[in-house]
Amino acid sequence: MDDTRNAAEVQASHPAPSRLIAHPDRGTILGEVHARPFAPMATPSRVLHFAFLTDGEQAAADRAALARFCAERGVAGPLEGAKHHRARLNDTGLRWEQHSEFTTYSWELPANGGQPFEPPPTMLPQPMLELPQPGPHLVSVDLHLIVERPTEGFDRLFDASSLAVVSVDGGAAMAATDFRACADGFVRILVRDRALTPAQAGALVQRLLEIETYRTLALLGLPEAHRVGPFVRSTEEALVRIASTMTRTDGLAADNALLDEMTALAARLQAEATVAGYRFGASRAYSDIVQQRLAAIGEQPHEGWPTISAFLSRRMAPAMRTCQMLVGRLADLSRNLGRASNLLRTRVDVALEQQNRDLLAAMNERTRLQLRLQHTVEGLSVAAIAYYVVSLFGYLAKGAKEAGWPMPDIGVATALFVPVALAGVWLAVRRIRRGHHES
Repeated sequence: MDDTRNAAEVQASHPAPSRLIAHPDRGTILGEVHARPFAPMATPSRVLHFAFLTDGEQAAADRAALARFCAERGVAGPLEGAKHHRARLNDTGLRWEQHSEFTTYSWELPANGGQPFEPPPTMLPQPMLELPQPGPHLVSVDLHLIVERPTEGFDRLFDASSLAVVSVDGGAAMAATDFRACADGFVRILVRDRALTPAQAGALVQRLLEIETYRTLALLGLPEAHRVGPFVRSTEEALVRIASTMTRTDGLAADNALLDEMTALAARLQAEATVAGYRFGASRAYSDIVQQRLAAIGEQPHEGWPTISAFLSRRMAPAMRTCQMLVGRLADLSRNLGRASNLLRTRVDVALEQQNRDLLAAMNERTRLQLRLQHTVEGLSVAAIAYYVVSLFGYLAKGAKEAGWPMPDIGVATALFVPVALAGVWLAVRRIRRGHHES
């Protein structure tokens, strides 16, 4: 009884998951690890794999085109917003995937039972010709999964100078490729099945296709590095020239000219770094995926041939180091340009402060001169006004005497009135000036 009550209490305090309010992205997150499962593959089989660079608009158009293609053949097409889809068209299987900047088509064809890669594919499987090209073509792979033939060598099928042969999946299969595009435009990969299960075969084939796809995508950073390299070098030389000029010039006009040039240089550098930074970052990410896929297949050396890892480390790693070197140079150049700009801006600010100080000193001197002139003018004004007041007093005294008022001598009275007039005018001017100062 107590156990039943406790169970009911626990259930009431912990509601069933169906009652919980899920995060809007929970389904997407949980489904991501199951988004691209490995499909079992029978031996023998042949896969023609293609990759195309696509932006958002091209990806949407390609999804719509594939949906129409599937509908015309009576099979289900990709859902709206889907990133992957599998379809079966008679004896041909299609695996379609969309990624952030590329789209892949993998056509699983029945093996002809003859020699590998003979006859070569005409150009594309017929269904691929009926689909519009999603974007710029980048990858074409012709992969054969065949039963082990111990007596058959690899030299006839591949270029021995770049051939890589490995034992994979603990010796259950061998894989060989020379990473070269043949006359038909396909990079050939041969997989010899020794003891693979269909699930192992499907996983191995998908990983080998991904290695070639991501290897090619990673190397997209190399042309970008070749394009950006001369710009970085010219920018470094321009920065050295500007820094050297700073030590030889003086004056606000020269510093302003250098600052304008440095600002324009920084703007161009920022624009190039933004464009190249995305490509170099993507190349680094793709290179990491290649290394992950190589670790997943568990490659081992076979009969003295180079491994895929050894081949890529010798051919692909230098390209990745070139990209990373340019990333470092861009970052260092941006920091150095920022420090030089700050130094030059400080010189301009100091020169402006000195100019302002000289201007203020000149203004103070002009104000002092104006004050002295004002005092001089005030003194002359007092004398002039007092002169007119004394003249008026003289006329007034003369008129009063003629009117019969008892008056002393007019000249003496006028002379005695001069100090009184001067003092009165001076006091009046002083009072007016004090009033102006107070207001």
